Amino acid sequence: MSGVAFDYLRAGDVAEALTAGAKPGAAYIAGGTDLMPLWKARAAAPALVVDISRLPLDGIGVERDGRLRLGGLARLSDTAAHAAVTRGWPLVAEAINASASGQVRNMGTIGGVLLQRTRCAYFRNDALPCNKRAPGSGCGARAGENRGHAIFGASEACCATHPSDLAVALAALDAEVEVMGPDETRRISVAELHRLPGDAPHIDTELAPGELIAAVEVPPCGGARSTYLKVRDRASFEFAVVSLAAVLRVEGGRIARARLVAGGVAARPWRLEAAEAALVGAAPSDKAFDEAAALAVDGAEPLAHNGFKVDLLRRVVKRALETVGGAA
Repeated sequence: MSGVAFDYLRAGDVAEALTAGAKPGAAYIAGGTDLMPLWKARAAAPALVVDISRLPLDGIGVERDGRLRLGGLARLSDTAAHAAVTRGWPLVAEAINASASGQVRNMGTIGGVLLQRTRCAYFRNDALPCNKRAPGSGCGARAGENRGHAIFGASEACCATHPSDLAVALAALDAEVEVMGPDETRRISVAELHRLPGDAPHIDTELAPGELIAAVEVPPCGGARSTYLKVRDRASFEFAVVSLAAVLRVEGGRIARARLVAGGVAARPWRLEAAEAALVGAAPSDKAFDEAAALAVDGAEPLAHNGFKVDLLRRVVKRALETVGGAA
């Protein structure tokens, strides 16, 4: 199976890419690890594919202010192996190494992995109803096979989840994306990059037509400990059933800062704010971690076949906190 024909342009510079990318029906391609499978499944039908793989947006380094800067076209494998990343931001490397296969990580890019689309089988099969692929056709997953679907933030129109491991880690690290468009360059928090479905599930992100991710900037970790815990159905090349990025800084025997962001449970990385708030000021202990884990599932609305995710998320939070918090 393959999609309909499209025009192809290899952009010679950023200006040419942005001009072409703003045309109706245009789509950017770099590694192609998401767009081409979508095109073959007829879940994406670009009129023009703009190749940005040769643009000078693949740098990896630490800025003078101590922030990690990852070019939007930096390869995932290069990022995970970079000394600055493994030394100062190990959570980034952990999340990348937990995702996809080695071959895909060699091709996939930072910007591409943040913008990859849902793995929902209804979205990726044009014979099935999906409001994300074909607005107004219905959401087959709500009354159908929804084991892997959202327990937070879903709507009647869509209950699909976002698949990116790296987005979860970057949201926990308070990272921002630098977005370039035809008229301006702006910044968006990674935590706010992806939209909840509401009544317009076909719009995945806050990016406007023609905008691309030029870079991601991650602030210093400030002595915090972190971990990325991913539960999946098989050991390799599998998307998360539930995942968690946990960042904890302990000062003077008390938790001074906590970030808990879950994956596999919503259309975007899902920050567990009630659990975070309960941790700050508490001594790291089994009691504190149990209380945070209980709060982590507040507001969950499971579907017919994914109620197990509620208990699984609770257990994942507890285990991750034990890893980073050193419970007594």
